[in-house]
Amino acid sequence: KQIINDAGLVLLSCHYGMDELRNHLDERIEFAKECGQKQMILSSFGLPRNATMSDWLKAADELNTIGVKTKKSGIQTGFHNHNTEFEKIGDAIIYDALMNQFDPEYVKMQFQVAVISIGYKASDYFTKYPGRFISAHLADWSPTDKKSVALGKGIVDWTEFFKTIKKGGVKNIFIEMDLATFKDSATYIHNL
Repeated sequence: KQIINDAGLVLLSCHYGMDELRNHLDERIEFAKECGQKQMILSSFGLPRNATMSDWLKAADELNTIGVKTKKSGIQTGFHNHNTEFEKIGDAIIYDALMNQFDPEYVKMQFQVAVISIGYKASDYFTKYPGRFISAHLADWSPTDKKSVALGKGIVDWTEFFKTIKKGGVKNIFIEMDLATFKDSATYIHNL
């Protein structure tokens, strides 16, 4: 906390692993409170590639229970997606099934904007599930170069994104990218 504060920053949110939350929750809550965190975001369930929808929903129920406990301590639990959550099991997209299973009071979403690389737009989800998000990880994608690029140099419609974040409930955003693209991205965001 001191290092972060000395740099002029605050630590509002942090990623946690499922093992930490499942087996050391009280200790992790205390750590979060000491650091001044208001959000504890699960980075991944850690499920195997062949997980069933039942496995995903069982994990979501477990995170709901964790969320009840963090909420009592004044901390919001969240879930961070990756491309995997946009795969289908049968006719259902895993992400949509999770949204139906998570209790919106106890588990908010941290949207990974990088899923634009597989065709999913954050703004669509902010509109589809109003109030269900707490934060977003910003990234942009170039289909021509097939790689992440600085914000504003890819296919994300950032004007649309920022018009919909309030509807989605987003409280904070994080730039998640290589240092090589950070300066151009920061300049783009400040000029938007």
